[in-house]
Amino acid sequence: MERKEFERLVLRAIEELPEKFRKKLENIEIVIEDKPRTTTLSECKISPSATLLGLYRGIPLKKRGRWYGNVLPDKITIYQKNIESLCRSQEEIAGRVREVVRHEIGHYFGLKEEELR
Repeated sequence: MERKEFERLVLRAIEELPEKFRKKLENIEIVIEDKPRTTTLSECKISPSATLLGLYRGIPLKKRGRWYGNVLPDKITIYQKNIESLCRSQEEIAGRVREVVRHEIGHYFGLKEEELR
């Protein structure tokens, strides 16, 4: 899939979020990469054989206090090639992108892995 088309899927997934959640997204960037770097997997203590689909890095919204400010944006990375490797159709890719975007935004709101599953 072309990167531009994949980007549209990510944007659509964000636009489909309920408005009350979209309004609270601030100081966050969402980027697309083909696959995670080995150093990223190592830093996150993720096995190199794992198929990481997305990654949130930042300070979750519910942990931000008065002191929060003048910081770099939180970052959600969506891994295009890893998602595509698990899917057999465009529709399946779109559904998986939606799941991954919602999952990582859940981390932004402070949900833990167990809560998101």
